[in-house]
Amino acid sequence: MGVRWGRIRPRAPSIGWKNRGVPDLTRDEAIARASTVAVTRMEVDLDLTRGEGEFGSFTVIRFDAEPGAETFAEIRPETLHRATLNGRRLPRSAFEDGRLTLRKLREHNVLEVYSTMRYRHDGQGLHRATDPADGQDYVFGHLFLDAAPTVFACFDQPDLKAPYVVTVTAPDDWRVIANGAGRRGPDGRWVFRETRPLATYFTTVCAGPYVSVTAEHDGIPLGVHARASLAEQLEEQGPQILEITRQSFDYLHGLFGIRYPFDKYDQVFVPEFNAGAMENPGCVTLRDSEIHRGVATRDQVESRSNTVAHELAHMWFGNLVTMRWWDDLWLNESFAEYMSHRTLSDATEFSDAWVGFCPVRKAWGYAADRAPSTHPVAGSPAPDGASALANFDGISYAKGASALRQLIAHIGDDAFVTGVRAYLEDYSYGNGELADFIAAMESSSGQDLQDWSSAWLETASLDALTLDREAGVLRKAAPAAYAVNRLHTLDVAGFGPDGEVFREQVSLDGDETPLSTLGAHPDVDVIAVNAGDLTWAAVVPDERTVEALPERLGAIPDAMARAVLWVSLQEGVARAQVDPRQLLRVIEAAWPQETTEMTMAKVADHAVGVIVPRLLRADERADALALLDRAGDRALREGSSEGARVIGARLVARTSADEGLLRAWAAGESVPEMLEGDSDFRWLAIQTLAQRGLVSAADIAGFETEDHTLSGHLKALAARASLPDGEAKVWAWEQLTRIRDLSNYERNAIGAAFWTGGRELLVPYVRRFHAELPAMREFVGEDALGRLARLAYPVSVVDPETLALAREALERDDLPAGVRRGFVDGEDLVREALDSLSRYGTPEQGAEEETGGEEAVEG
Repeated sequence: MGVRWGRIRPRAPSIGWKNRGVPDLTRDEAIARASTVAVTRMEVDLDLTRGEGEFGSFTVIRFDAEPGAETFAEIRPETLHRATLNGRRLPRSAFEDGRLTLRKLREHNVLEVYSTMRYRHDGQGLHRATDPADGQDYVFGHLFLDAAPTVFACFDQPDLKAPYVVTVTAPDDWRVIANGAGRRGPDGRWVFRETRPLATYFTTVCAGPYVSVTAEHDGIPLGVHARASLAEQLEEQGPQILEITRQSFDYLHGLFGIRYPFDKYDQVFVPEFNAGAMENPGCVTLRDSEIHRGVATRDQVESRSNTVAHELAHMWFGNLVTMRWWDDLWLNESFAEYMSHRTLSDATEFSDAWVGFCPVRKAWGYAADRAPSTHPVAGSPAPDGASALANFDGISYAKGASALRQLIAHIGDDAFVTGVRAYLEDYSYGNGELADFIAAMESSSGQDLQDWSSAWLETASLDALTLDREAGVLRKAAPAAYAVNRLHTLDVAGFGPDGEVFREQVSLDGDETPLSTLGAHPDVDVIAVNAGDLTWAAVVPDERTVEALPERLGAIPDAMARAVLWVSLQEGVARAQVDPRQLLRVIEAAWPQETTEMTMAKVADHAVGVIVPRLLRADERADALALLDRAGDRALREGSSEGARVIGARLVARTSADEGLLRAWAAGESVPEMLEGDSDFRWLAIQTLAQRGLVSAADIAGFETEDHTLSGHLKALAARASLPDGEAKVWAWEQLTRIRDLSNYERNAIGAAFWTGGRELLVPYVRRFHAELPAMREFVGEDALGRLARLAYPVSVVDPETLALAREALERDDLPAGVRRGFVDGEDLVREALDSLSRYGTPEQGAEEETGGEEAVEG
């Protein structure tokens, strides 16, 4: 493994431990170990005063075992100084490949491990980041899914839960926040109260010169924390975050009938966080881009509020009761996803939260469920942690939440809530499985739910629903590879010039069902299948509806039906059943009239990020961008709210061909009044100038000096990477694949912006991407590398050669699971684009080469 025993190494970049001989824990190994040991107490002492590269870790594990048995603990140190079991020092031979072999166990055991560990820069383990605004350093722990051994010794599996006692030595000017309530003692060391039993991956420590907004609610101490350079924004936005927290606490307490199981509730907004948030009990970590430094539209505040409610729901689903193994991850995520939207809808100002669920979460989940990598909500094969991590996607979240809505439609809300309470009470501070949850639901409802579970939770992919107007029926078809009969509860609504004409509730059990009201309204132009968005299915609007939407969609009064129709159009485009040019026509006519900001923002993102760069010929892109520019300008002038006008301005900044306007906005001049002083808006204009080759790397560096913040630095990296010239691509590729000490955020910013420019410029890098990205596991962790494989995949290089290179790479047997998933999904997106171009246009054959200018927007 290359880890030395008893010697300290000089500072080095983050280490991708998977490539240093550390095996994944398998499910079989976890089952065997759980039958052998029971952890009774964890004591973790961290020393964060050893400099920027390393920290000290001392762990005491108290556990019971079968006398005479043998097992192992995990630790991935920089230097392992000493390990003792029951007072006996373990030999060097006991440590190999990140595992400490423990032999001749007693009934009651004590393992002590002294080690030096290394800070990470890939968002895993104990991550350390420097804020360029003031040079201050911040540390946070993110131990999901299997990074705990990079911080302390442990039995790293979710069903070996134990109370934790944590102590931390930190610089004098740092504040330390952990799972339990804590304080700095007379000796300067932070001491934290013993926690309730936690899984290893829930343990965290956040340390640095954090600033805070605090309160108390219902006897629970509350705190919201962020970097010192965000103090002003935190002071402004903290009260709203705390209000959503209070409302969520009250609602969930009333719904579950079970008190919050931990002693305080901190929310720490941390830099360079990989995920949206992490539900560490008592110390939730969230990405600090959610503390908005510019104008925040209602949809952005709603999104953050949803995250707050989601993580709080996890305190019961995931933390109080934890899945036994990663194949039941849905017991955490699907429930938190469902409960967050229910909480916002029922208990906060965001009463239309389920409307936003459709274009944001369901669109994400639909894309995952139609891909070759689709998998069941529950029971997806997870022989090891890496396999489970690859399936951490929109299926686990949005599809699972939608399945729960169907379950409620099937058994009733009272039975559902009663079953949830029983499940939480029966498995408190322990672990549950799919069978345990279904048993609780069967008991509360008095129904046999095995067939329902098999169809909705244990079978992959999604049904397609199609409307046959002539026959007056709604038809259902499951993919041949996943043939199953799902019972769908949904509604079908018709809309005319004067609004809603009819709405019919439908129970679709079998291949088709008649629509009794359809025959009475033959002249209805627009019919929305699943208008209330209750079920989970691929719905492509019928041809008559598609043709009528440019004129009719903006006038439909039902926000949910509009969202469903927008997403249905996107789904039809992805399946090459709707011409993307028709979707653009709908956007030009109806998008500026949209009143739901969440829908507006996501439709705009899809148009700029998917339709233009992937699904149109090169010679069509300038006209498409001009169309989007017109739509944005109309929304800027006529939008229904200030937020709608801001979203319109942002679309103009991303699509305008007016160099003078873009340069003025980049300089912060003549910007719309509500966006004055908004640095992020300036960067949108700078990014568009960069994509068009209208600024230089030196210009971008100058802009960065005016915005010397972490956000400004990342946006400058993205802008430089997007420059459509050979020198910029050479620089960006070197940074992306060779520079080891980049943070996860820096690498993601470069990778996501790289694929901009002409085909001739980009095609050589497609081969290099498939060949060189997997090798980065030597210095990038598994989670971060999998995210990069998705973010940076060359989906805008729509060429059969991209497919061929992906398939060649997928023949390798050494791809990390997350990289393999990224390649599989990326290849499928390119295939979708080729299918669409084949049906509705001619794929680019290299005759139209862009070298910059108006058409140089590929990514």
